[in-house]
Amino acid sequence: MVAALEDCPARLVPSGTRIMIPAGSFVTISQALGGNYTVLINGNMARVDGTDAAALGLESEELVFDEPASEDVELDMVWAALKTIYDPEIPVNLVDLGLIYRVELNVAKPDQVDIDMTLTAPGCGMGPVLVSDVKYRVGKVPNVQGVNVNLVFDPPWTRDRMSEEALLEAGLFF
Repeated sequence: MVAALEDCPARLVPSGTRIMIPAGSFVTISQALGGNYTVLINGNMARVDGTDAAALGLESEELVFDEPASEDVELDMVWAALKTIYDPEIPVNLVDLGLIYRVELNVAKPDQVDIDMTLTAPGCGMGPVLVSDVKYRVGKVPNVQGVNVNLVFDPPWTRDRMSEEALLEAGLFF
């Protein structure tokens, strides 16, 4: 449990509604993955972005890459960035959760990355937050000048898209 040192912006999970955690409020950290935090406050679950973690006296995780071999975008670095983005309710990253459907360099602009992704449920209020995370994190990859994220729901997500590790972590492997 930690106390907010100053007012801290957050988003309620799963609605995505913006809230402000008042300074002095006590929160319980339920997940700290990928530099972001899922906290419990007043019986609600909320996600605190790593860029706001200092308001809770916490540190954000810095995304660091090795020097690229060329001036081209390296897709393995893009995938590595995507693996640092976690669902705020399930301690599994978006790649292992099976939410990333396609990652390609844009044919017309090879310094731009095109990504198709989905959500576990079409009405998930955290969708815009996760899309923003994808744009932000992939934008940190060396030589990436733009990120286009297309949120798709066809084919619909099913747990069959999850990696074995994700199934184990979520307690769904049997």
